[in-house]
Amino acid sequence: MTRHGAIELDWGGGTHTFRLGLAEIEELEAACDMSVFLLFANMNATTPSARLKHYSETIRLGLVGGGMKPVDARLLVTRYVDDRPLHESVALAEAILLAALHRVHTTETNDAGEQTAPKSEGSTSAPSTETPS
Repeated sequence: MTRHGAIELDWGGGTHTFRLGLAEIEELEAACDMSVFLLFANMNATTPSARLKHYSETIRLGLVGGGMKPVDARLLVTRYVDDRPLHESVALAEAILLAALHRVHTTETNDAGEQTAPKSEGSTSAPSTETPS
């Protein structure tokens, strides 16, 4: 079963699970000194203002949150992000962050091979405390 917010992507010579859980999001926000919402906006602006560290930390922490040992995640990021042209990492970091923001939690696919949203089991809103008149 796929964990809440996890995605699997081909990168760095293999298929890896990336996930930014709450602990990784907090660490990412501290490392980048901004919220993940502002970070995503900076990555997707007409003139992006995100820095290399923002992309590399998103990818590294995504690997750690996906279950990779921190030292192994650092080695992959050094090899495939820090030592490569930045444009190769932009889409990957954005996808990891977007999955965290949307909290992707399904691997079900439709006939076209696209991921589909899970079926709702009812409202996620708190029940109303209002009494009918």
